[in-house]
Amino acid sequence: MNTDALSSAIASQLVMLFAALMLVLQLLLVAQQMLLVAVRLYALQSLMLTAIAGVVAYYYNAPHVYIVAVLTLAGKVVFLPWLLNRIVRDIKIHKEVEPLLNAATSTLICLGLAVLGFIVARPFTTLERLGSNTLAIAVTLLLTGFFLMFNRRKAITQVLALLTVENGIMLAAIALTSYGMPLVVEIGIFFDVLVAVMVLGILVYRIRESFDSVDTAKLTRLKG
Repeated sequence: MNTDALSSAIASQLVMLFAALMLVLQLLLVAQQMLLVAVRLYALQSLMLTAIAGVVAYYYNAPHVYIVAVLTLAGKVVFLPWLLNRIVRDIKIHKEVEPLLNAATSTLICLGLAVLGFIVARPFTTLERLGSNTLAIAVTLLLTGFFLMFNRRKAITQVLALLTVENGIMLAAIALTSYGMPLVVEIGIFFDVLVAVMVLGILVYRIRESFDSVDTAKLTRLKG
């Protein structure tokens, strides 16, 4: 560990700060209806995750976590937001018009999920890990990501919700282990998510062509 250059207290505070910013961005994403702004919020959230991976990699002197940080920066901060921006501009639908629940109600529900996340993570707060105090935020990201998938009708927003769930999984991996999951597992998850988003992007185009909309609720009207 590089404890001389970066003390445990400072590293823990940095990780907690970046994790808290991830949670704030998640709550903004839940309330956001403009798709392009939502994509930017996801990119910023992924940038915070990159910063956490960088701090963990430096503190534990773990080269493989540096690789994960670089992949996260290139894939989830640059490439995926660029791809989603392009899809939004091509389909010419820029706003989530009719979420199932309004922004105020959605925010209140997510605050409740945050409380639940802290309750679930409380037994793990005594773990001697650099990011153990961020586990509650990781659980909250998972719960609110699933809620966002349920609450939104636009396929693009549901893709973003899936990506924030994956961010929560990565944050949980850092919180529960000494310095993240094994490299092969993290790379596997990363490329699985990358392929999934590209496939979902193709499906968004197909839904748009078939229904002149990307409202996934219209799929329930299909007859066999």
